[in-house]
Amino acid sequence: MTRDPRATRATVTREPEPRLVCERCRRPEVVCYCRFVTPVPTRTRVVIFQHRRERDVPINTARIASLCLPSSELHVGVSFSGTAALRALLDDRERPAVLLYPGPGAIDIETSPPDGPVTLVVLDGTWSQAKKLLRVNPELGALPRYAFRPPSPSDYRIRSEPREDYVSTLEAIVHVLSVLEGGDSRVTALLEPFRAMVAMQVAYRESEHARHRHGPAREKRRRLRADPTTRLPSLLRERPSDLLFVYGEANAWPYGTKERAVSPEELVHWTAHRVATGETFSALLAPRGLLAPSTPGYVGIAAADLLAGLSPAAFCEAWKAFVRPEDVLVGWGGYPTRLFAQAFGALLPEARVDLRLATRGYAASRVGTMEAYLEANGLPGPPSLGIGRAGVRLAEMVAIARHLTRT
Repeated sequence: MTRDPRATRATVTREPEPRLVCERCRRPEVVCYCRFVTPVPTRTRVVIFQHRRERDVPINTARIASLCLPSSELHVGVSFSGTAALRALLDDRERPAVLLYPGPGAIDIETSPPDGPVTLVVLDGTWSQAKKLLRVNPELGALPRYAFRPPSPSDYRIRSEPREDYVSTLEAIVHVLSVLEGGDSRVTALLEPFRAMVAMQVAYRESEHARHRHGPAREKRRRLRADPTTRLPSLLRERPSDLLFVYGEANAWPYGTKERAVSPEELVHWTAHRVATGETFSALLAPRGLLAPSTPGYVGIAAADLLAGLSPAAFCEAWKAFVRPEDVLVGWGGYPTRLFAQAFGALLPEARVDLRLATRGYAASRVGTMEAYLEANGLPGPPSLGIGRAGVRLAEMVAIARHLTRT
């Protein structure tokens, strides 16, 4: 009997070695920019409120500012009302707070700068994230507001801006500090690590592109040249009149808290929109457990309104009257529908589309958040389809689906 030599072969797989990451700048060590960081003392105190989703963006520039400015502060989150950081900011009489934010009523900081030293408050994130920070924290919106017109386009070549006259957070801080610090040329040192980060990232991308020019990449380019709508789920393309977009919000205590053990996350706001008819469903559910203090700010609905929401029985009756057997459920990821299923079981249509996966297939790449995808493709933020954050997310889903299907 002849022995098959393949029978003696063993497949050995090796886990890829983890990339070494600099603990200071949080960039991979091969593109660490720390050697370019120079401390720049200023009489202006800079306080940055960063949207929590921006924290994990590896090339965000707010961290560079916090490393270069010894007296600066960087706070991450969404709702800062009642925090010690915000109280200290508002109580500082020696350096009163001013907000750097464009829009109606903003003062040109170059022609009318504030008198004396100030605390410069900066919001960091995408434009939609910055708007949310302003909306959720009315104390910040009440501050004197300043703006400026960038003298040149942004050098942030590795991240696109919605408009040519928009600049990165760091570039905005440098420009404003140059005014507030009386033209002190030292503030331009903040741009050195920024430029180094951009240059290293561009060089890295070019080297990766050169390495993958042949072989599987050629096939990938061929697929990308094809009509991307053919990669969409057939339900999304062929049944537009049955599409029902849904989004849900939860009451959730932070992980590790004792309250979470007795009050697990639960659905408190459920929205749906049927594009073919223009019908919209929106219902609040009274929390069955303890209402987490952060929930009202996060979902954009007052605590009193949440507590006065429907009972589970009343919600079920309202939802049954709205949903149809032929509906095709369209959601962004699986979290909202899992929340619904935990509370109400099989009251959702069986035909479903994960729009996030569909968008990823269309773009042949990761797409991030809905608001990030809209911005990256030059699509305006659509009008909300209801109350709270869920109404905004629902409208964003519909806008993305129309973009994908070209309707």
